[in-house]
Amino acid sequence: MAATVAVVEPELGSGPNSSQHAPAPASWIADARAKMRVAPQNFFAVRAGAFWFHAFSSMVLAYASAGIYLETSIWWIKIPAFLSAVFWLYRAGSFVHELCHLPKNELNGFKVAWNLLIGVPTLTPSTFFSRQHRDHHSQRVYSKPEDPEYVVNCCEPGRWRSLLGYFALIAAYPILIFLRFFLAPLSFLHPRLRAWTLERTSSFTFNPKYHRDLSQIHYPSFLTMELLCWLRASLIPLVVLLGIKDWTRMPQLYLLGFSVVLINQLRQLADHHFSGEEHVDGFEAHIADSCNFTGNDLLTRLFFPFAIRYHALHHLFPSLPYHNLAAAHQYLLRELPADSPYRDLDQGSWWNVARHTLKLRRAPA
Repeated sequence: MAATVAVVEPELGSGPNSSQHAPAPASWIADARAKMRVAPQNFFAVRAGAFWFHAFSSMVLAYASAGIYLETSIWWIKIPAFLSAVFWLYRAGSFVHELCHLPKNELNGFKVAWNLLIGVPTLTPSTFFSRQHRDHHSQRVYSKPEDPEYVVNCCEPGRWRSLLGYFALIAAYPILIFLRFFLAPLSFLHPRLRAWTLERTSSFTFNPKYHRDLSQIHYPSFLTMELLCWLRASLIPLVVLLGIKDWTRMPQLYLLGFSVVLINQLRQLADHHFSGEEHVDGFEAHIADSCNFTGNDLLTRLFFPFAIRYHALHHLFPSLPYHNLAAAHQYLLRELPADSPYRDLDQGSWWNVARHTLKLRRAPA
């Protein structure tokens, strides 16, 4: 049991055997949990080799492509290298999500290696993501106005001005992240400024209503990552000022960052249905508001690497490692009754959900 539930807070209901002080789940959710308890294999077992291989092979390909893109001036080489770099950077960066759901003492070497080799160079350390993502899974926060990852908290779909502002924020976000780390030393000038910085600018969210709980910060690891990211951010203008690199290096890096952020935010348009209600009440509604993508069209495959397309299944069992999601999904489809609502979570493609999200108007309060 420890291997299945140690990943996340008890309220997340992470494993099939998790016990939590909450209302009894709907019968179909209880059925799914029961099936997972008697599964012929342990879908919650983490395969270390998969994590190391997928993350760091993506990193090597990302950095190799980025190096070619940044150094060549031949456009017919530069453009394909740029596209390849964005593709592999997005895949390597997506492992920040997997770190969040690993048990506390599972793959500690991988966690450190990912942060040092991917998180710091790309200014995306897991210390700025894990807390907010766990809050997104929490029934206390999910779909509420402060939910840091519920897209309709950041824009009003169906209203072009709000959508324009949302995409403008996507465009500005790489610069904001750079400034957050580059100016980090200034936050120590006053305790109140430091507290505001930690609470309001230390999570990778677009939602200004989300405030980080300072009591949940593990300060030794947080400060270490913040220092390393400050050094990394400072290095970007320094190599230009010293004449080591041309000034064009900075807009080129921005374009890489913007493209990866854009893909990630486009994906989030279809992680959930965003039902139009003020918020989603109850765990059953929470899962029903989430999507599993079964299609193989180009955009679905691009936006959902490493089987994270099974997003509803992930919210049902947050500690299921990414490499077992597809197999667990097929197992549940075989074992659950034909009329199980779990089957209704399947969606054909990213666009089927995203187009409705973009047109949706939330009900007035």
